[in-house]
Amino acid sequence: MDIKIEYDGTYPSLCSGKLVVTINGKRWDFPPYCLVSGGSVWFDEEGQEHVESGAWTVSDWPEGFLVGQRAAVVDAINAHIPMGCCGGCV
Repeated sequence: MDIKIEYDGTYPSLCSGKLVVTINGKRWDFPPYCLVSGGSVWFDEEGQEHVESGAWTVSDWPEGFLVGQRAAVVDAINAHIPMGCCGGCV
């Protein structure tokens, strides 16, 4: 399967980009804000922030997207897009 990832999200808000996935020549335009970071932000007792990056998941898929292709697409997304932290905006 030939998967190409196009994504224009940038730091500090990687999660707000436009995602386009092309599989074997077929283009799929994903809904806005469909990427969810596996990272997190937390604050310690002194109020210092801690930002942790994590792998992406997809919360919303284009209509008609084959379930059997989803895992391979998520793998390609994580190989192509820097891992997010869900806190770049902090």
